Amino acid sequence: MELRHLRYFAAVAETRHFGRAAKSLHMAQPPLSQAIRQLEAELGVELFTRTTRQVSLTSAGKVFRTDVEHILKALDEATTRVGRFASGVEGVLRIGLTGSASYRQLPALARLVQREMPHMMMEVHTEMLTPAQEVGLTEHRLDVGVLRPPVRQEGIAQRLLADEPLTVAVPEEHWLAGAGSVRVEQLRHENFIMYGATLGSVVNDAVIRSCLGSGFYPRCAYEVAETSAALALVAAGLGIAVLPDSIRSAPRQGVLCKDIEEALTIPLVLAWRTSDESPLLRNLLTVLERNNMFLEGPEGAA
Repeated sequence: MELRHLRYFAAVAETRHFGRAAKSLHMAQPPLSQAIRQLEAELGVELFTRTTRQVSLTSAGKVFRTDVEHILKALDEATTRVGRFASGVEGVLRIGLTGSASYRQLPALARLVQREMPHMMMEVHTEMLTPAQEVGLTEHRLDVGVLRPPVRQEGIAQRLLADEPLTVAVPEEHWLAGAGSVRVEQLRHENFIMYGATLGSVVNDAVIRSCLGSGFYPRCAYEVAETSAALALVAAGLGIAVLPDSIRSAPRQGVLCKDIEEALTIPLVLAWRTSDESPLLRNLLTVLERNNMFLEGPEGAA
């Protein structure tokens, strides 16, 4: 069965007239009549009742018309989708984010994509530290990452999204709860809740550098793999957590966030494979650039 025969049948079923159907199809009537006869012979049923005055669908023809309309509609939609995919308008983008970026940057990114790339679907993977995102990118399990440099893998480009100060999260009954801001040296005797030492956390490195700058090494009481877990332990009164300022975008009951005086800042970048020539990725970068999501100029590679 040829696809053109289905389109011929649909035209005749719509117009109930071979001459008008042939005109709409930009063809002569005899070849159209012959094609319909071939289709009927292939199906083993009559689709039309023909008289000198009119053409009407048989009962079998009415059933066939419903199915053909569904087939042709699905084919047209598939043709449209593949065109959008090839041009980078439609597709699935796999994105990884650090835990803290999930609170502030993910909502902003999702709103922007929904508005300007409505046919793109985001497959979101949160609570991924930088080393895990690097592996995901190099192994082609992620298309883009929202991570904190340094990036140690080769062939990964990056653009700066934010440069965030560190913030200290304390339990609401903590002795620093009433303070307007906190000095790092005031945290000397606190129990720190930190990311696991084996996870390669960039935030951990910044926290340790901040504490060493004030003459002490942070005492890690609990190790976690996720930012949400760190905040949960803070809420439980088990310690404090020094984290990027974006955690303020997800208030948690029982946790207060305090500015740290002269705190180190920690950058957040969008990263992707330099070898990725996907039109979808290129369109995303254009949209982010146009909406001033990047804080610095040309693309860089690490």
